[in-house]
Amino acid sequence: MHSDPQAHPDCLFCDIVAGRRGSHRVFEDELVVAFLDARPLFHGHTLVVPREHHETLTDLPADMVGPLFERVRRITAAVESAMGAAGSFVAANNRVSQSVPHFHVHVVPRNRKDGLRGFFWPRSRYGSEDEAEDVAARLRAELAE
Repeated sequence: MHSDPQAHPDCLFCDIVAGRRGSHRVFEDELVVAFLDARPLFHGHTLVVPREHHETLTDLPADMVGPLFERVRRITAAVESAMGAAGSFVAANNRVSQSVPHFHVHVVPRNRKDGLRGFFWPRSRYGSEDEAEDVAARLRAELAE
């Protein structure tokens, strides 16, 4: 099995990547391992994890982002096709709601009226156009740095 010098000894996903813990692998190459989620939202729910241990998307080296998401794209197409799904939900958590602190992308097959209601949290609106513009200006300023 592939061993990674950046693996963390107490990380569940590093154990799966290294073959120390079983999983139902659906894809692997030099960059990622993809396997079925042990507690799927729907059958076919797949997790795509980088072989190297990086806790969040913002910790992932810039040169890995594109290649990782090329794999996510390929796996998403396969999940939709293999499961006969009308579409999919592709998501990643950063720290909050991230049950395993090793960056991973969820690929969940979706069908209309499958019981999931869009996002898993309540949506809201900005109080005014001025409030929305203030938030947008804060984000633009952060991105300009």
